[in-house]
Amino acid sequence: MAANNDRLNKIILEARRAADKRESGYRAQALKLYPWVCGRCARSFTHANLQLLEVHHKNGNHDDNPSDGSNWELLCTYCHEHEHSKIKDGAGRTAVIDELPAATFNPFADLRAKLEAKKSGSDD
Repeated sequence: MAANNDRLNKIILEARRAADKRESGYRAQALKLYPWVCGRCARSFTHANLQLLEVHHKNGNHDDNPSDGSNWELLCTYCHEHEHSKIKDGAGRTAVIDELPAATFNPFADLRAKLEAKKSGSDD
């Protein structure tokens, strides 16, 4: 049992290290390419609050990191969280929620008929 836990811990540690390495690489590149401004709310950032500016992958693939930055946009932590809240699955990264259906209720649908009925009823 202990051998399984050690193996699992080793796998998790390697995955975290790989994710940290990958993120530090594309984050540094994105911060050099783009102005330090949120792409959604236009909030500006300085060195003092730069940790609140995050790199968002437009296509959702965190391994798609072209050096020209075409798959990245800088978002503040709040806009980035909002962007990912549109995503449904447990991991929070892959399945896009379908748009809600448009409202179909029309409170004025029979207004003309009702007004005409009222008008013809009052003329009698």
